[in-house]
Amino acid sequence: MNDIAAIRRLLEVLVLIALFVTAYFAKDLLLPILLGFLLALTLSPLIRSFEKFGISPPLGAVLLIGFVGLIIFVLAGLSAGTVATWSDEIPSMGNEIQRKLQGWMKTVEDVRSATEQVEKIGADNGASKPEEVVVKQPGLLDNAMNTGARIGGTVAVALVLALFLLASGDLFYLKLVQSFQTFTGKKRALKAVYDVERRVSRYLLTITIINAGLGVSVGLYLFALGLPVPYVWGLAAFLLNFLPYIGGVIGAVLVGAYAIATFDSVGYAILAPIGYQILTGIEGQFITPYLVGRRLELNTVAVFLTVVFWGWLWGIAGALVAVPFLVVFKVICENVTALNMIGHFLDKSAPDVAATAADEPAAEKPGG
Repeated sequence: MNDIAAIRRLLEVLVLIALFVTAYFAKDLLLPILLGFLLALTLSPLIRSFEKFGISPPLGAVLLIGFVGLIIFVLAGLSAGTVATWSDEIPSMGNEIQRKLQGWMKTVEDVRSATEQVEKIGADNGASKPEEVVVKQPGLLDNAMNTGARIGGTVAVALVLALFLLASGDLFYLKLVQSFQTFTGKKRALKAVYDVERRVSRYLLTITIINAGLGVSVGLYLFALGLPVPYVWGLAAFLLNFLPYIGGVIGAVLVGAYAIATFDSVGYAILAPIGYQILTGIEGQFITPYLVGRRLELNTVAVFLTVVFWGWLWGIAGALVAVPFLVVFKVICENVTALNMIGHFLDKSAPDVAATAADEPAAEKPGG
């Protein structure tokens, strides 16, 4: 029996490794599917609200997905020209930043110059200078166009899948519940499915609204400072805020670099990243904990490891969907008895030791 149990555990580990390997190589297929399901979960409460006003799920799905698609199209259209222009101006912007920070980077420049001198001396002493082979890389504009086409395809597939899921109403859940044999199993599964949908959709919808509010606040603040195209940075803040902890830092660094390249005064330019960090700090420390609630707060270590893992597995896209995916997994663990231990580990709140001790049977007294 011990050998059978060991073989079973080994097979489970091998299956888990195979799943991760498949996810790594099937990113382009799995990512839009995952985004479609997350979008459907987020918008499902609105579909149920529409039904109260006599709007059928298919019509409600068309209206919602059409509205979301229109917003994405408008934002992409407004940002595409600016991003294309930046792709050509990145070298000059880098030189401008280096010029304005020259006093602060003198030490780094001295080290670089010394390194170049050493390399030059070594090259002069050599018997013959080897011929350099330069491989021409695709330009920034070509890379941006390829990336934009890939993102556009992913978003289109996710929107169509979410449309079908929302239009089907409860059909997908009913099909899932029918796989259970007993009435008790069906009832428990249906309760778990609706609990997962309710809690996950509330979290995703709340986080999306919070991030949208942060994006608008960042855009207005940068507009007040006089930074060009503030709406692009507002959109960037909205997307980057799905990356906990590191998203705000990345956004502040990018905004700071662009502000230094744009404004004449470095001291005035520093106000842009400082304000960005203040806004993200207020959101992360006060607004999100208050609106999301403690029940869906996640273990900080688990969040960090999840972002790092999915960022390594799928890049930036994986890092963006890591936390929503972790929330879905946590709620599923809380509704499946066999996975309750994992759900408790993912929870941010500390376990109630006193309550746990009270639930355990009292130890027998000596001589009892």
